[in-house]
This record gives sequence, structure tokens and C-alpha cells, in this order.
Amino acid sequence: MTSRRPAKGPRLGLALAAGGVLGGVYEVGALRALEESIEGLDLNRLHVYVGVSAGSFVGAHLVNGVTVTEMIRGLRSDGDGEGMFDPSIFFVPAYREIGRRGLLLPSVISEALMQLAKGPEDPSFFGALEGLGRSLPVGIFSNEAIRGYLQRFLSQPGRTDDFRKLRKKFFVVATNLETGRRVVFGSEKFSHIPISHAVQASTAVPGLYQPVDVEGRVCVDGVLLKTMHASIALEAGAELLFCVNPLVPMNTGSEDAREALGRRAVQKGGLPTVLSQSFRILIHSRVDLGMERAAQSFPGSDMVLFQPEPTEHRLFTNLFRFHSRRKVCEIAYQQTRKDLWERRELIGEVLRKHGLDLRLEVLADPGRTVWDCIGHPRTRETQLADQLDATLRMLEASLDRKAAGA
Repeated sequence: MTSRRPAKGPRLGLALAAGGVLGGVYEVGALRALEESIEGLDLNRLHVYVGVSAGSFVGAHLVNGVTVTEMIRGLRSDGDGEGMFDPSIFFVPAYREIGRRGLLLPSVISEALMQLAKGPEDPSFFGALEGLGRSLPVGIFSNEAIRGYLQRFLSQPGRTDDFRKLRKKFFVVATNLETGRRVVFGSEKFSHIPISHAVQASTAVPGLYQPVDVEGRVCVDGVLLKTMHASIALEAGAELLFCVNPLVPMNTGSEDAREALGRRAVQKGGLPTVLSQSFRILIHSRVDLGMERAAQSFPGSDMVLFQPEPTEHRLFTNLFRFHSRRKVCEIAYQQTRKDLWERRELIGEVLRKHGLDLRLEVLADPGRTVWDCIGHPRTRETQLADQLDATLRMLEASLDRKAAGA
């Protein structure tokens, strides 16, 4: 297929949203589907990249020349080496913070008991309960391991930890916890901050990771302000922006979900599941609004958003296991392929405006998996199962479109 890419090439951008380890893995699978299905798209040679939280972690690899195939190979590997999504990077307990706060516990409890003895009618009663909070850690996990991994990785030959030495524009977004304003690392004011330090700040999910001090600024996850910060890429000149948002509220009330997860799956999962679903609802409620505002502010640019279907209950999984993360990567790949196929006419028209083409023959191949790019062997039984599943999904989509047209 002949590409219609103009001589100078279009200004393409990529905005990757938050989502923790699950989000990063999902983004890798979705990106694989995009790069193999769009003629002329090179995800390592875009004009601008914007990353928030997990998106900044993935973006830091892309701008340093790490291909999506290499990321997938790392997910597939069972080696003992430090990999991109190794739990030892993301789930290191904050021993120092927990210990420091624990030392306060005896005096805090003693003070609280004295106040509580006065009874609920005393004005200091509820103040005593509030005082107990001083002994609680501000984060369960330490994010120093994230920074350390990136420092080592980006110090290798051919890579850089310096925004100013990149050949592409790369922006990492965090939130200043004391002012409530965004901090855009990679911009002129913050370009001197190492990429590893910026990503550490952007991935500091409140309550999960400790806030990060950046030159006196207390920084946390950039998703507190916006889900993707797509406008930053458009301001930097992106004419076509690919957006990937890995987290949507799970519709666990569907028939398939109830059959697979049981009734009241969110409540049965306890506090972590309730918090996860609440976080999904919070950030997703702003996606459509943010995209609409960005489109109004930059009418000459195009944006295409990719995200999982709310009914994809298989994304309710435990990412502490390699098997689970591999499953999420495959789901992301297939979900994005399905989305591209169902919106092929609309997306194809947008892509052609910017010199790109959809590879329909790739999208129509029902036997593809995300692991094909690394030569992963599949048994005949697995191939047949994959082909049957993909065919049924495409048939279902066609029937839905005909029903909608009727």
C-alpha cells in the first residue's frame, strides 16, 4: 500500500494517560495495535509526546528509542533481570516513611487517649481523632525504585535522562500539591529536571506513593488535574494526536460480568476494588470534556481517542502476577484492533488527511495476537481459538451496526 505521507511529514503526537501498572501495560498493547495497523506510523519518531503517571513511564521509553516490540518482549520474558514492568520497581514498601511515622505513634496515642477520656461532648474529642492521622504514612510504597530504574536505564549508550538532549518534544505532567497547579516537565522552565525525576513525580499517586520534592515543590500524580493533558501536545504543534486512556469504569452489572465475576463484584473485592472503581469514574468523567475543550481550542488539529470498553470485565485482574499483565496486554491489543475496525471509515478519513492509511488487511486478519511481533509460537489449538474469538467479535460488531442503522 502506498503511503500518502507529505514530503515533510505530518506533525503527529501521542498523549498517554494514567493508570498505574495496569495502565502502562494496557498502553503498550494498544500501541502495538496502532503501529501495525496504520501505514506510515512510527511511534518512536513522532513530533511530540505527553505522558501522565504511567503514560510518562511508557513515554520515557518511546522517546529514547525503545520500540513497542522491545517492551512486549520484556513482558513476555521470564528472566530474572530487572524488566520494564517488574514488581520490584513499583511495589517497594516505604520502610523509612512507615518507620518514621511509627515512632510518633506512642505519643499520638497517649495524647488521643487523654482527650478521648473527656468524652464526645468535649471540643477536643474529634481533634484527638484527627491527631491520629499524624502517625499514618503518606504513602504505602516508595517511588525511589522507579526513579532509580529509569536513571540506570537512561544512562545506557544511545539514551538520555535529559529533556534538552532529546530529538523529540516530551512533556511529563505532575501536580504541585501545595498550589494545585500543574508542573510540566520538559517545558522551558523545567527542562533541566532529569526525566527520571519527572516521571517519579508524575507517578506519585496520592496515598499509594510518597509525594516527590522537586526543587521545593511537592509533586504528585498529574492526573489530579486532567486525565491526559492533550492540550499540551496540541500547543506544541501536533496536527494529529493519538490519545490512549487505559482506565474506564468497569460495567460489572452486565450479564457477562455477573457470570464471570459474580454479583456485586466491586463490593466483594473490598476497599482496593472500591477505590479502583472510584478512581476510574473520577478520571474518566473528565476525558470527554477535556477532548471537547481541546478540539474547540485547536480546531485545525485532529484527535483520536482509544480506550477499553466498559464491559471488558477481564481487566478486573491482579497485576502482581506476570500472567495477569500479559493478559491485559493482549486484551488491549485486541480491543484497539476492534475499535479501529469498527471506526475504520471515520478513522481512515482522519488518517488520510495527515498522510497515513489504515492497513485493513491487517485488521481483517482474525488470527493476530500481540505476541506475533516477537515470534511467539502458538499451538494450532490456540490459533484456532484466537481466530474464532476474533471472527465472532467482528460478526457481533457488524450485526450491531446493522441493527443501529435499522
